[in-house]
Amino acid sequence: MKILLVSTYELGRQPLHVASPAAALRRSGHEVRALDLAVDPWDPVAIEWADAVAFSVYMHTSMRLALAAASRVRDERPDLALCFYGLYAAVGRDATVAASVDCVIAGEYEPALVDWADRLAIDALATKSPLASRDPIVHLGKSAFALPARDLLPPLDRYARYVDGESERLVGAVEASHGCSERCRHCPVPAVYNGRTQVIDVDLLMADVSQLVAAGARHITFADPDFLSGPAHARRVIEAFADRFPDMSFDVTTKVEHVLANPDLWEDMAAAGCTLVVSAVESLNETILGLLDKGHTAAMADAAMVLLREHGVEPAPSFLPFTPWTTPSDVLDILDFVARHDLIPNVDAVQYTLRLLLPDQSLLLGLPEIAPFLDGYDAKALTHRWHAADPAVDTLQARLATLVEEGVANGAPATTLYCEVRGAVADAAGEPGAAEISPSLLMAASRPRPRLTEPWFCCAEPTDRQLDAVVGPVPS
Repeated sequence: MKILLVSTYELGRQPLHVASPAAALRRSGHEVRALDLAVDPWDPVAIEWADAVAFSVYMHTSMRLALAAASRVRDERPDLALCFYGLYAAVGRDATVAASVDCVIAGEYEPALVDWADRLAIDALATKSPLASRDPIVHLGKSAFALPARDLLPPLDRYARYVDGESERLVGAVEASHGCSERCRHCPVPAVYNGRTQVIDVDLLMADVSQLVAAGARHITFADPDFLSGPAHARRVIEAFADRFPDMSFDVTTKVEHVLANPDLWEDMAAAGCTLVVSAVESLNETILGLLDKGHTAAMADAAMVLLREHGVEPAPSFLPFTPWTTPSDVLDILDFVARHDLIPNVDAVQYTLRLLLPDQSLLLGLPEIAPFLDGYDAKALTHRWHAADPAVDTLQARLATLVEEGVANGAPATTLYCEVRGAVADAAGEPGAAEISPSLLMAASRPRPRLTEPWFCCAEPTDRQLDAVVGPVPS
């Protein structure tokens, strides 16, 4: 079978979730091509070539964009078998998704994806109609992974870079594990993995890093949902990485509580090349942190930033400012946290705009505390709509979203966007004096920090520009 694998968005990275299944499909005897709509235009030649198309739906943004892309494929080639695979394939299990494709696969998706392609090939030989399996297949068993087929993908220089002062490096992304041992209620990972994790063989992982280095990568992103979900495996990975790639830098993502639970690890991490840690602070409001089941307090978030900096590792906290329980003062607390820890250049401005997503399988939907704020399911947006207890919060979020999207599009620096966001939040909180920012803070923020150049985020709504690549310009 001729299988076209399509990625719509993978956080500014070369899409691992195309390269990995491509290798598995090749190993099963299929012809495979790849299309990454995050960097390349729509390719009607590839659509015409394919016998089947499978879309990687890595997170919310990629699923939204994949729905648009699948609709376009249906219009151009209604005969093709279509599949969604990846984390969000199960989280977004609703009538909209089921009507868009023939097969939906989540979890450790590769065995089921290969089985889908194999059975399509058998059905084609028997001149049967395409296989349809719209009930989600959630595969959580162990998988035998092959070396990702990165030769099918655009080169690394088409993707986000790692910047540290005057230095700019190409970035490669790998995953040392899948799933997560935690069950944060707002996160799509536990809705699929339910506290399970699967680790990737260290030698296979290092072989993938080797081919990324050969392709020009000088910085590696460990894109696991939580790199320290299995700390023993993380240590083995870091020891191997430090031994084989002593001149490389890397970044990881991990929970605040895991930063603090492994204090003896950070010296080794920094020595191995860790320069940046993404950690989901989300909120400084203790009630909201409890409702999200984050496993940390505001004081713990403060301590994690300090601990990382003590070892020369820059924190890159992420936030979820807007929930039904948020007040404008809560958003101002987030901005104060960023200022207090000298993190203005470390935080992409989109983080100040993010609004809680409630897909069909969200663990938050079981909370009685959220029921009064629900406004029905929006099939187009793939989320249950909600309103804030304070109407001013919804108005503020919309204002910030417009401000940041326009600022990012115009190349506004982080300090400018921070000041504009802070001014809008201070107004909404009824504290105009809180908009003032000390010159010393702005001067400190001008110091270069290690960062990745992708300004968007997986749980942000897709922009018109992202949709343009899939469906053409959105009418005004």
